[in-house]
Amino acid sequence: MTTDPFVSSSHVLHRSFTERPTKIVAGDGISLILENGKRIIDASCGPSVSCLGHTQPEITDAITKHLKNEIAYVYSGSPYTSSAAEELGDLLLSHKPGGLSKAVFVNSGSEATDTALKLAVQYWHERGQPQRTHFITRKQSYHGNTIGALCVSGHDSRREYYKSFMSNNVSFMDPCYAYRMKRENESDEEFGQRLARQFEDEILRVGPDRVAGFVAETVSGTTLGCLAPVPGYFKAIRDICDKYDVLLILDEIICGMGKTGTVHAWEQEGIRGPDIQTIGKALGAGFVPLSGVLLHQKIFDALSAGSNKLAHGHTFQAHPLACAAAVAAQKIIKRDNLIERAAQMGKKLEALLRKEIGPLPLVGDIRGRGLFWAVEFVLDKEQKTPFSPDVDFCAQVVRDSFDMGLNILGSLPRSGEYQVDHILVCPPYIVTDSELEEIVSRLSAAIVKTSQPFVQTARVNGHTNGVADVKP
Repeated sequence: MTTDPFVSSSHVLHRSFTERPTKIVAGDGISLILENGKRIIDASCGPSVSCLGHTQPEITDAITKHLKNEIAYVYSGSPYTSSAAEELGDLLLSHKPGGLSKAVFVNSGSEATDTALKLAVQYWHERGQPQRTHFITRKQSYHGNTIGALCVSGHDSRREYYKSFMSNNVSFMDPCYAYRMKRENESDEEFGQRLARQFEDEILRVGPDRVAGFVAETVSGTTLGCLAPVPGYFKAIRDICDKYDVLLILDEIICGMGKTGTVHAWEQEGIRGPDIQTIGKALGAGFVPLSGVLLHQKIFDALSAGSNKLAHGHTFQAHPLACAAAVAAQKIIKRDNLIERAAQMGKKLEALLRKEIGPLPLVGDIRGRGLFWAVEFVLDKEQKTPFSPDVDFCAQVVRDSFDMGLNILGSLPRSGEYQVDHILVCPPYIVTDSELEEIVSRLSAAIVKTSQPFVQTARVNGHTNGVADVKP
C-alpha cells in the first residue's frame, strides 16, 4: 500500500498512512457534517464517547462560564483544589455506589488504567504486603495504549511492537466469550463456573499472597464487541476475590456511565461492586478529554492509615475546565433521565438489530446491553467460521456504511486466538426512534453490499451460506 499524499504532506501524524482522513467541520445533534456539506449519522459516537451528540449549548456555556469566572488550571500536586473537581466528585460519589467513595480524574482511559494499577500496588504496600504485585487479567482484552495499560491488555497486535516492555508480573485467563468458547451442551452457568475455577486455579498457581488484583472489562468493548458476561460470572469472580483478598478492578471506560442502561455496568451483575473502577468516554461526553478512577473506601482507609498520600499524579489531573464540562454533561444526563432512556431505547435498538440484521447470511451474533451493541460476522453461521484476517470484512462494512451516510466502529486488528470481525452500534443517549430505524436501515444496506461477493461465491460453490474457504 502506498502512503496517501495528504497524509504525507500533513504535519499531523495520522494513525493510518494509506487513506486520506475525511475532515469533519461541524456537528448537529447526532450527525457529523463533512467539509463538502454531507451529513453522516454518528451511530458509534467515535469509540462510544459522544453520548450526548455533538451539539450541547449548555456544555458550551458551562465551559465559557468557567473560563470567564473561575481558574483555568490548578496543579493537583499543589495543596489546592477547584470547585469543578469537587462538584464532579460529589455528583458521582455522594451516594457511595458499591462503597466507592473517592475519585481520581485524569485525561485518558489509558491514564486511568495506569492509575488503577498503581493504586492497587500502593494499597498492598500500605497493608504491609509489598510482594503483592501480580495482576491477573483476560485474553483479548483492552485496557489502554500506554505501556502500563498494555501490560494488562490481552490484545496481541497492540502489544506486539512492545513485547520487551511488557511486565512479567501479569498472567492471562480466558475471556467470558460464550458465543465461541462454550462447550457443546454446556450451560451458561456451567461455562461461568468453569471460568471461575480457572481464575481460582491461577490465583493458587501464582500464590494468593502475591496477587494484587484481577482486571476485567465488565462488558468488553472494541476487542470482543459489546460482550456481556454470562449470568453469575462476576458474582463468582467477586466471591473468589473476597476469598483470597484480591482486589477486583473493573474497567468501565467504554461500557460505563450509563451506556448499558445503568450508571455502572456492574450494577447488573448482582455484586456489591468493585474495589477499583475506571470510567471515561461518556464521563465528559466527548466535549473534553476526561477519565477517572473510582476507589472503594477501604482503599482510601489503607492509604490514609499508612503514608497518608497518593503516590501518583499527573500535571493535568483533575483539570478544572474538563471537570466543569463533565459536571454539565452529567447534570444533563441526570435531569433528562437519559440513562433510563438509554435502557429503553436499547430495547428498541436490539429489536431492530435482531429483526433487520440478524437474518442476514453472514451475521453470526448480535449482542450488547442498553445503547451498546455489536454485530459479529462469520462465513458460516452453523460452524461460526471466522473470516481470514486478510479479508478485513468489518472494515469494509465500516467503509460501505460511511458511503451510505452512517458512521460505525469496526473491531481492532488481530487481538488474539479468536478472529472477531464485528462492528459497534452505540448511538448517543439522545437518539430518537426514527433515527434508530434509519441507522439500522443504512447498516443493513451496507452489510448486504459488503456481503454480496461472499454470498455469490458461496452460491456458485453450492452453499446457501458462506463457508470457510470462500474468497471475495
